[in-house]
Amino acid sequence: MNRILEGLRVVEGSAFIAAPLGGMTLAQMGADVIRFDPVGGGLDWNRWPVTGDGVSLYWAGLNKGKRSIAIDLRAEEGRELARALITAPGENGGLFLTNFPLSGWLSHDRLRAERADLIVMNVLGHNDGSSAVDYTVNCAVGYPYATGNARRDAPVNHVFPAWDAVCGVTAAAGVDAFTHCLETYVARNATPLSEMYSLEGMRLIAGALRRVCEDGGDLEARADMALGSYYGGVALAGAGAGAVHALAYPLGSRFHIPHGVSNS
Repeated sequence: MNRILEGLRVVEGSAFIAAPLGGMTLAQMGADVIRFDPVGGGLDWNRWPVTGDGVSLYWAGLNKGKRSIAIDLRAEEGRELARALITAPGENGGLFLTNFPLSGWLSHDRLRAERADLIVMNVLGHNDGSSAVDYTVNCAVGYPYATGNARRDAPVNHVFPAWDAVCGVTAAAGVDAFTHCLETYVARNATPLSEMYSLEGMRLIAGALRRVCEDGGDLEARADMALGSYYGGVALAGAGAGAVHALAYPLGSRFHIPHGVSNS
């Protein structure tokens, strides 16, 4: 990315998505973004998804390219340090990005008293200044009632339930791969070689599909799914598909049913 903000210093105090994403974008454009957090981590420092060691991919993904400092914000000395960082002198400083309420020790008037030319970008959840995140805003404006099953009155949890969608795609693709193996095993053109690949593919997929749907981070199960799918493709090249796939194609094109679901 073009580093057009090289030399600017931005101090960030934030949580969740909007403000951290703004700070990361500024950093990618060349700004020196310094983030402060409470000692022990902020509101979302360990938010899912996490690695096997418990490191938050969510937090790391939204804070790339920034510098970071941990401050005891419960103590007055720590609050003074944070204010000094925000209002530090310098021609290219005096920029503060936050979605925290500008009140108390972090009030705009108190900060401006220490640096008159301070520029504060306060990302608000509601127009009255109170906090909100995507899943509370969605509920407040009625999106959960605008999505989901049209035959139910109950709202859905989110406009786009990403984790459910990923799990659904995994399940559908897995069923499609298993069907490749099953059809090629019973196909008229099956050979001892294709049958070997078909059986081994079914064994791998049958043992791994439920595991990858329950835990997307199960790399052993992911590897078994990938290998089983490959074996199905090898068998398919020689033996060909059967009637199940012949029916699945028009179901998908006519009724927009995912290919793996129509195979099942």
